[in-house]
Amino acid sequence: MNIFRLAGDMTHLISVLVLLLKIYATKSCSGISLKTQELYAMVFLARYLDLFSDFISLYNTVMKLVFIGSSLAIVWCMRYHRVVRRSYDRELDTFRYWILVGACFTLALVLHEKFSFQEVFWAFSIYLEAVAILPQLVLLQRSGNVDNLTGQYVFFLGAYRAFYILNWIYRYLTEPRFTRWISCVSGLVQTALYADFFYYYFISWKNNAKLQLPA
Repeated sequence: MNIFRLAGDMTHLISVLVLLLKIYATKSCSGISLKTQELYAMVFLARYLDLFSDFISLYNTVMKLVFIGSSLAIVWCMRYHRVVRRSYDRELDTFRYWILVGACFTLALVLHEKFSFQEVFWAFSIYLEAVAILPQLVLLQRSGNVDNLTGQYVFFLGAYRAFYILNWIYRYLTEPRFTRWISCVSGLVQTALYADFFYYYFISWKNNAKLQLPA
C-alpha cells in the first residue's frame, strides 16, 4: 500500500458513492449507461475470484466486497427498480458492448502473465476495465448535456485510474520484482479514453458553466 494506491481506491469509492447518491436520492439513472455498469460488474466478479481463497488483508477483502456489491446493486436498480428504470436512456445506450467482452476475453487467452483459470480471468478483468467506460462516454456524447452528479461520477472514475498510474510508477521504482505490465498498459489506455471528457470538464469548471460534450 502507498499513498497513490490509497488515493486511487478512495477516488474509485467516491465515484461509486456519487453514482449511488444520484440513483437513490433522485430516483433517476438518466445519463448513466447500464451497459457500462454491467461491464464493471463483470470486471469485479472476474477479478475477485480469489475472494474466498486468498486473504490479503481486511481492507482488501472489504474493498472487494464493496465494489462487487455496489456494482450489482446499481445494475439491479437500473434494470428492475420500478421507478429508477423508467429514467434509463435506453434509446441512447445502444453500444454493442458484447464485442468488447469477446475481444477482451480473447486477448486474455493470448496475453496473460500465467496460464491458469484465475490469471486468465484477472487479465480479462484488466482489459475489460480499460474499455468499460466507452458505452458511458458514447451515451454522454449523444445526450450532449451532462448533469452534475453524472459528471462528478465520470470525473472521479477517471481520477482513480490516473492515481493508479502513479501507483504503478512508484511500485516500479521501489519494487525490484514489479512486473504488472498488463495493468500498466491497460491503465494508460483507459486514462487516455478519459482525455476528451477531462478537457471539457475542466473548461466547464473554469467557466463555472454546465458540462456539455460535443455530439
